[in-house]
Amino acid sequence: MSQLKIQIQNDIKSAMKSKDKFKRDTLRLLASAMKQIEVDERKELSDAEIIKIIQKQIKQRNESASQYKDGGRDDLYQQEVDEAKLLEEYLPTQLSDEELSSKIQELITKVGATSLKDMGKIMGLASKELQGTADGKRINICVKSILG
Repeated sequence: MSQLKIQIQNDIKSAMKSKDKFKRDTLRLLASAMKQIEVDERKELSDAEIIKIIQKQIKQRNESASQYKDGGRDDLYQQEVDEAKLLEEYLPTQLSDEELSSKIQELITKVGATSLKDMGKIMGLASKELQGTADGKRINICVKSILG
């Protein structure tokens, strides 16, 4: 079983013992999403796959939060933001903007990209190499700023 999955299950148990309903419920939703994929695909998830699920959950929370903010529902907005922050704790340390920029620059040099026409090559390679340490949106913005 993956280390990340074990950690999440242990954190659910400790949240239950400490009566932390917010953490318990948020992690249960994450565990449910993981279980759904395991059942559908009939396989045990690796840490890398769990990180993708966590990133997807965070993205959903952030999108919901922005919709709640636009709709004037500050109570629901805050809950979504707090859930996203909690889930971010389970991701590997994210690269700083400077680190991301230097990694992207290395990949551009490696591939020999010269313009935005080469963006697809860079994005594919960067997404694989920087998986879990930077999300696709940040990578995309960084590549555009360097090539553009």
